[in-house]
Amino acid sequence: MNTRQKKFALATMTGVSISVALAGCSTGTTTADAGAGAAAPGTAASTPTAGGSTGSGGSTGSAPAAGGSASGASTYADGTYEATGGYTSPNGKEEIDVSITLAGDVITAVTVTPEATNPNSVNYQTQFADGISSVVVGKDIDEIDVSRVAGSSLTSGGFNAAVETIKGDAAA
Repeated sequence: MNTRQKKFALATMTGVSISVALAGCSTGTTTADAGAGAAAPGTAASTPTAGGSTGSGGSTGSAPAAGGSASGASTYADGTYEATGGYTSPNGKEEIDVSITLAGDVITAVTVTPEATNPNSVNYQTQFADGISSVVVGKDIDEIDVSRVAGSSLTSGGFNAAVETIKGDAAA
């Protein structure tokens, strides 16, 4: 190996090491995963949760005052919302169930339930479910766009589809 090849190999190894270290340190990143291919969001169906008064938006809780979140009023009704998001993996169509609790347009709790049928997809969905809370809790629902969580990049397509359905259901 000549000196130029050694430098190239060292630079490549350094870049890979930094990427792995960053991915391992913050499993809840939302960085784009351009190399893995985009997951096409599938269908998303929403189901409001039981309890409280259910309005036409499918929420539990009270409706906020009219107006946008910039003026202090909420765009979305507070409550807990559930939706199923679909996406396509190399193993075929998969789904995940998503439950989000909103307060003042901010996500205060999130639960993702894996619904995959393929064991490999179940593994990725479980990793996603374990890491999603640290990515979205405490953030405005309009500001999240999840692309990769805990090594799972395709599950985010189903999650994002479910979030869009929830936003429609929660719209004040």
